[in-house]
Amino acid sequence: MNLKQLEVFIKVAESGSFSKGAEATFITQSTVSQHISALESEFGMKLLDRTGKGALPTEGGKILLERARKLVEYAKEIPVALARFKGIEEAELNIAGSSIPGEYMIPAALPLLISRFPGVTIVLLQGDSRDVLRKLMTEEVEFGVVGGRFEEESLDFTPLAKDELVLIAPAGHRWAKKSRITKEELLAEPFVLRETGSGTGRATAKALREAGLDPAKLKVAVHLGSNEAVKRAVMAGIGVSYVSAVSVQRELEQGALVQVRVTEVEIKRDFFLATRKGRELSPAAIAFKEIMMQMYAKASIEGGA
Repeated sequence: MNLKQLEVFIKVAESGSFSKGAEATFITQSTVSQHISALESEFGMKLLDRTGKGALPTEGGKILLERARKLVEYAKEIPVALARFKGIEEAELNIAGSSIPGEYMIPAALPLLISRFPGVTIVLLQGDSRDVLRKLMTEEVEFGVVGGRFEEESLDFTPLAKDELVLIAPAGHRWAKKSRITKEELLAEPFVLRETGSGTGRATAKALREAGLDPAKLKVAVHLGSNEAVKRAVMAGIGVSYVSAVSVQRELEQGALVQVRVTEVEIKRDFFLATRKGRELSPAAIAFKEIMMQMYAKASIEGGA
């Protein structure tokens, strides 16, 4: 069975004539007969009764006619849908971002994309960096933005922007009056940390190890699943934490949090745009990737995106 056979069957059944079916489908009457015979042979039943009143669909033919009409009509929409997709006139783009990219960087780029391509609908999913990469590998999203490079052979990582992680404490904390603290003082203070798998957590642990501190010796008060939850916990006095500088601008300016500088500890990291190796992006994804690269590539988002 193929689409042409179904089109021929529909025209013959609707017109009641093999000759009219041939005219409507621009083929010869003998070819029409071959198509109908092929369908009857495939389904093992008679689909048209040849009567003095014309070719009338049998009961089985009526079932085929009803479904064939839906199938052929849907097939006609395919070229239109692909044309819209190609021109980014009407498309849905599924992307994912880890905490900072998903909350700050990607939303900041959306107005530019929407202004250029108003027909694009964006679906933004969020999670920690590992979760974002899982969504990418299972093809839930076309690309993701994460706070670190991971060892995944099936993925490509393109450097997107640089970020700084800063130590924050609640307003009125004893460290607020100090210009700097020693790295050893970190081990005596309760910490609020992100969940396992977050880019922020990975970058913090790596920097502490490089400074000669064992991250396992930190006094962890709580692990939380989002950057916003971490900030609220710190403001509530549960502990201190390392977070992205761009995420705490407002709270630092308002005095709800204070930034604490630590001797010998400076945490820089890169954000990466992750895509599947060997897979072609949709036009909408290509457009948004270009916008993200224009806004962030080779730039630092310290102090603002």
